[in-house]
Amino acid sequence: MSETTEVKVVKINLRNSEVVSWEELPGPLEHKHYNFSEGKKSSLNARYWYGIIFLLINLSAWFVRDYGQKVFPQPLYLKTCGHEGDDCFRTMGVLRVSLGCFIFFILMFLTTCKTSKLYEVRNSWHSQWWSLKFIPLIVSLVAPFFLHPDIIQFYGELARVGAGIFLVLQLISVIQFITWLNKYCVPDEKEKRSCFFGLFISTIFYLASICGIGVMYPLYASKASCSLNIFFITWTGILLLVMMAISLHSKVNRGLLSSGIMAAYAVFLCWTALRSEPANPKCHSQKKASGNNDWTTILGFLIAIFAIVMATFSTGIDSQSFQFRKDNVQMEDDIPYKYGFFHLIFSLGAMYFAMLFISWNLDHTTRKWSIDVGWASTWVKIVNEWLAATIYSK
Repeated sequence: MSETTEVKVVKINLRNSEVVSWEELPGPLEHKHYNFSEGKKSSLNARYWYGIIFLLINLSAWFVRDYGQKVFPQPLYLKTCGHEGDDCFRTMGVLRVSLGCFIFFILMFLTTCKTSKLYEVRNSWHSQWWSLKFIPLIVSLVAPFFLHPDIIQFYGELARVGAGIFLVLQLISVIQFITWLNKYCVPDEKEKRSCFFGLFISTIFYLASICGIGVMYPLYASKASCSLNIFFITWTGILLLVMMAISLHSKVNRGLLSSGIMAAYAVFLCWTALRSEPANPKCHSQKKASGNNDWTTILGFLIAIFAIVMATFSTGIDSQSFQFRKDNVQMEDDIPYKYGFFHLIFSLGAMYFAMLFISWNLDHTTRKWSIDVGWASTWVKIVNEWLAATIYSK
């Protein structure tokens, strides 16, 4: 009997302990709810800090390219910098800074790509611990200046590929946004919302696109000898009509708004491509600065840098556009965006800004305060325009 009694007592104690633990659960759950809310807020704020870091690295690359050789005295040059530091400044300097940025964000990608919950240590590594992350950031930026120029040249070739991948991902993100905007502004027939606003906006975009094409002819194709520019502008107009016809087709029916925005985007890419051409008085009626650093050149340069950062940032936080499954339910303790994808886009963005600073050309030096100028840059933008129209039409 005594043994039986002991067994019963043990069972009762176990059950009591279980009941007590479950009764105490509401307290920890409220505490966890508070932590999840704070963790999500910290995670969202971290995006902007990474964007600021990326912006500062862009400015550093520009400084190294245009003024590094004058600011840093020659006795401080490393052996890897070559004669008069040519392998550490200008084009090679941009590639070294870009490589450092790439290394930092690829390290962040490798250490955060598996993160899924806010309570994981990897979430704290992504969203907090900035003093600790400062160490690998500095090491990543300094280490490339000790590498042999051949390694940097090889990275430059890889950066061309990485920048191309970045442009494709950016296009997909832009098209997904345009599709969402079309659904929001032009509702289905089943919905009772008025579609007047969507039709009005689409009309504005089409008029702007047509006016843009009309303006580009006298600015960049005023003479018959400018056959290449005439082809670029004319083909852009044809793409505009094709996208509109595809959007209105009964089997596609994407809507006028989406095709109007895409048409305006294609015209914008064509215009930037024509502006990237080397100065040619015969085909460019606009007066281009021949090496003079006037305020318009400097302002355009700064706007271009901020555009690079914004393009990288907006693509990095848009991981949903690249998910195969769209029905995933967001839990309270899930991270608000994919950290791995975010850092991967920033690592590709490091390659992209390098190509813009050197105009996609590894062999020639770009003049001061210029960005993305040259025939290589022109063709990259034209191909980007054609690719955008192709992806949208499918």
